[in-house]
Amino acid sequence: MAEQGLLAGIGWTRAVRVDGLTGDADAEVWLKLEAANPTGSYKDRMALAMIRGAEHTGRLRPGQIVVEATGGSTGASLALVCAVTRHPLRLVTSDAFAAEKLSAMRAFGAEVDLVTSPPGGFRPELWPQLIELARLVADQVDGFATDQFHNPDVINAYKPLGYEVAAQVPGRIDAFCVSVGTGGCLIGAGRALRQRFPSMLRVAVEPAESPVLSGGQAGTHRIEGMGIGFWPPLLESYDFDEVIAVSTDEARDMARVAAAEHGLFSGPSTGANLVAAARLARRLGRGHRVLTVQVDSGLKYLSCGLFE
Repeated sequence: MAEQGLLAGIGWTRAVRVDGLTGDADAEVWLKLEAANPTGSYKDRMALAMIRGAEHTGRLRPGQIVVEATGGSTGASLALVCAVTRHPLRLVTSDAFAAEKLSAMRAFGAEVDLVTSPPGGFRPELWPQLIELARLVADQVDGFATDQFHNPDVINAYKPLGYEVAAQVPGRIDAFCVSVGTGGCLIGAGRALRQRFPSMLRVAVEPAESPVLSGGQAGTHRIEGMGIGFWPPLLESYDFDEVIAVSTDEARDMARVAAAEHGLFSGPSTGANLVAAARLARRLGRGHRVLTVQVDSGLKYLSCGLFE
């Protein structure tokens, strides 16, 4: 059933061509403007799917507390959806993430358990710590754990993104690249797009400092929303064809350039997506199209020095 009210504003964002990012001899780069979702993030799709999926199957009772471990954007998205659907929300997160994301969670009425993290980046041990604490909280309050890293509704959340893009972009899409956190967007949108474009290249983007998908060791990086330090449980090896590793400096530099030179205001994970898309565009050449995603709005990163 179609959503009504505010939640109907989730999805059906525009897809646009990014001019000037690459040269005349390169492929076109197309971008899904997911910052147009209500909280400014594509995680709105995921939050809505997890809550509605759990309600539909009876796993989530009316008025039951929802619990999740989050790096920020998922938490803000869940807080919005839970505010509308009247579910109390308990979020476990860290001060390692942007202050704007933490403030958004609280603004929507969520109760936030904050884990202090040493400065310097997102360390491999942070996510397991948050996940375990969220499990304990869910047990204590008889809550429903959305469990974004294992929840198959995450995959279903992003399939519509793929169907939308297939209807929006004129002609064939030759490659789709996206940063990997839960892996939901790469899996869901990638599978939907592969139905329409069977030969399309699917590319996972990860931090060069934590190249887990490439077979390397988990490490510390500063790209929020990706590179969780372990293989995402939902992600299968057949869901992508190759991996592109992007360094923290490359991702953050691209986020700044995209804003100042192209009017695209977003965070470092989008910067990583654009770096990967530009590499693919140069490789594939004129006459081809590369698709990537604007993960979220740059408004979420104004206090962390990204644009200074």
